[in-house]
Amino acid sequence: MLDLVVKVAVNAAALVVAATYVPDVRLNPRDKLEDWVMIALIALIFALVNSYLRPVLRFLAMPVGFMTMGLVAFVINGAMLLVTAWLVNIQQVQDLLKSSFAFQVGGYPPTWGYAAIGAAVVASVVISVVATLLELVLLPRKVIGL
Repeated sequence: MLDLVVKVAVNAAALVVAATYVPDVRLNPRDKLEDWVMIALIALIFALVNSYLRPVLRFLAMPVGFMTMGLVAFVINGAMLLVTAWLVNIQQVQDLLKSSFAFQVGGYPPTWGYAAIGAAVVASVVISVVATLLELVLLPRKVIGL
């Protein structure tokens, strides 16, 4: 359970960093508690999408991964970010959460195009770097058994 909480916190921090430094990623945290709860929910959705969908896509894209020497992994990570943006912005989810908080990557949703794909790939690289650095900082936690 603690691992899930840490993973969600790392994903939340990485998403905020990506939204800050990648121009086409829109995540507008203000200083309200509800916004930070929404960022935590987005990070949870992102963790679940990465846990369940990414292994299937990596297996299916394995032949292409061999041909491109692993570069397809960036596209898969970008696709996971776009799926997360789509899931967060579904109208039923917005109604359920009673929130108008939006998470957009390159204008997606509602606009789909090359800008969305490019922004998703760049943001996924930033998220991967930040998450890796944070995991390295938190590595002693696993060594001592927490």
